[in-house]
Amino acid sequence: MPNRLADESSPYLIQHQDNPVDWYPWGPEAIGRAKDEDRPIFLSIGYSACHWCHVMEHESFENPEIADKLNRAFVCIKVDREERPDLDQIYMNAVQMLTGHGGWPMSMFLTPELKPFFGGTYWPPTARGGMTGFDEILSAVAQAWQHRREQALDGADQLTKKLQEVGSRFAGDDFTGDGELNRELLEASQPMLNRAFDPAHGGFGMAPKFPHPMDLQLLLRLWRRNGRESTLDMVRLTLDKMAAGGIYDHLGGGFARYSVDARWLVPHFEKMLYDNALLVVAYLDGYLATGEQRYARVVRETLDYVLRDMTDADGAFYSTEDADSEGVEGKFYVWTLGELQDVLGDEVSDDGAATTFARMYDVTDEGNFEDKNILNLPKTLGQCAAILERDEQELAAELAASRAKLLAARERRVRPGRDDKVLLGWNSLMIDAMARAGAALDEPRYVEAATKACDFILTSLRRDDGRLLHTWRHGAAKLDAYLDDYAGLANALVSVYEATFDESRIDEAVRLADLMLSLFHDSQAGGFFYTAVDHERLIARTKDLTDSSVPSGNGLAALVLLRLGRLTGRSDFWEAAVSTLQAAAPVMRQAPTAAGQMLQALDMYLGPTHEIVVAGNPQDEETKAVLADLRGRFVPNKVVAMRNAKADTASDPAADRKDSAVLDPLFAGKQGGVGDDVGDDDGPTVYVCENFACQSPVTGRQAIVAKWAELSSLR
Repeated sequence: MPNRLADESSPYLIQHQDNPVDWYPWGPEAIGRAKDEDRPIFLSIGYSACHWCHVMEHESFENPEIADKLNRAFVCIKVDREERPDLDQIYMNAVQMLTGHGGWPMSMFLTPELKPFFGGTYWPPTARGGMTGFDEILSAVAQAWQHRREQALDGADQLTKKLQEVGSRFAGDDFTGDGELNRELLEASQPMLNRAFDPAHGGFGMAPKFPHPMDLQLLLRLWRRNGRESTLDMVRLTLDKMAAGGIYDHLGGGFARYSVDARWLVPHFEKMLYDNALLVVAYLDGYLATGEQRYARVVRETLDYVLRDMTDADGAFYSTEDADSEGVEGKFYVWTLGELQDVLGDEVSDDGAATTFARMYDVTDEGNFEDKNILNLPKTLGQCAAILERDEQELAAELAASRAKLLAARERRVRPGRDDKVLLGWNSLMIDAMARAGAALDEPRYVEAATKACDFILTSLRRDDGRLLHTWRHGAAKLDAYLDDYAGLANALVSVYEATFDESRIDEAVRLADLMLSLFHDSQAGGFFYTAVDHERLIARTKDLTDSSVPSGNGLAALVLLRLGRLTGRSDFWEAAVSTLQAAAPVMRQAPTAAGQMLQALDMYLGPTHEIVVAGNPQDEETKAVLADLRGRFVPNKVVAMRNAKADTASDPAADRKDSAVLDPLFAGKQGGVGDDVGDDDGPTVYVCENFACQSPVTGRQAIVAKWAELSSLR
């Protein structure tokens, strides 16, 4: 019979419903049983796309003997880390304190009061390869609980005390200096990024290698300040190597989670929504900074993958795709030379489509991954065209046709499993990416996707009192939202506003920012707690000041409060952002490679940051042209607002629009058609302001574009 997980909504928990382990979901029933029966808790945390989570399930949780050990001595709780990141943060900190490393599956033993006393990650069912067997672990922990209880409880108390200190350790007593946030603090991150950089293959560190998109965005901001080509070259090399490697899906678009090797060839094949959202923004910034069309192509292909394979009919975005299909990691993605020839033809001539594609994408009889081939690009298109003595454009067209045929053939394979739950924070990252890319690349369908996802979330993941919910699946939303949900959605709404100038988006962003301040803000030490003030009482209340695989909630909060502060003139937003930056200053100083999002917010705080107001008719071609020119430039420290300068006239079709009162101070006194060289009353007038002090208005396309050029060249 299925266990209690059969009634859950999480695909990860449902995957374990037929285990012989007597699993409980996290909740009062399981915790109450542990207290009533004086049993320790075995807490297992993972997620549906996690390869080693599947391995441990098959090896241990489906094993009747191990299940019997678990059921006799423990109350067993299974948690989806994507649904309960609050629990994952606390107990991952505990695992790292105990073992010096972390990861998933996370395996933790708790007292009935939820205090951790022993834990780790993956254990094989029996001892092998120098690793202790899970069967031995279970026996040892059960014996310790029965015969060395006081020692276990004492260790649990000490570890819990350390966990409770984590939320405030980067503020208060640990903060040195007078709280000054200066350019030196920002620029001190460059040497540490330089030391971590891999000059051969790009990226940071060695194998396994993760993309670090927030650090790439930070480097672009540093380059904009210091003008060093070596800084820009670090970003270029990384973007090029990732897009050429096996971590990128050359047929379907999108990126895998990370590369198991240093040169980006062999991915861990799972695809995560948040990785693709963050990498889209990194490649978009790379395109805006360099003008390289190959980065724009990666943006489009990745977003097209999300719209094709990861989007719900109602417009929201799914969470993950597994690494495995038919029980084999990567099977969906790899090719043999014979399979390639079957799809593209059996030509044996040197210029046949299959032979050409194989040369370009590193496909051989021997293979580059377990006798199969991961598609990758060891050489550029130009290099291959020269070697093959082919016209580059002609070769590109042939390869595009071959990729389309191979993608169609791959679609007939058994797809990896997909986690189709909708997570608010991850959706917010993708909404931001869609809105920004749609505006910059003049692709309305991406902006439309962003607005549709926004509308779905604000309708389906909101409580009756207006507060947000964290997750949705199959028509049901649940779990109160966390800090990064509020901060991420507010930030995404600002990006949607700047792409559409629909002022209702700013009203919603302000409402969420107000809720964020009332529910999460630490008014004493600065910054924000991860959980709301009325959240379920856990053993610790954390503050995430460092980035993980996603931007820190505090980094997102600081950034959106700075953006909203500039747009609305709300001093409380600005002050909360500054206190957050001050609370995180030790992190930015000591571990800048873990604070990319916060350092981007610091860059915006240091400025110069410009409030750009466009007064003009949004249907006017001149207005469209100057906006497109601005959106195509790398000017990260800005906010942009626009109203129709003539919308109050009876003849204007936009006269019935609903203006946002919170934006009125920004637009006050800014009218269209005030320049000396105005030839057309419908032409736009631009006001560039800093700290709400505005320069002289600019009119005429040539003058406005010159102003944009000035802003994009500032150091």
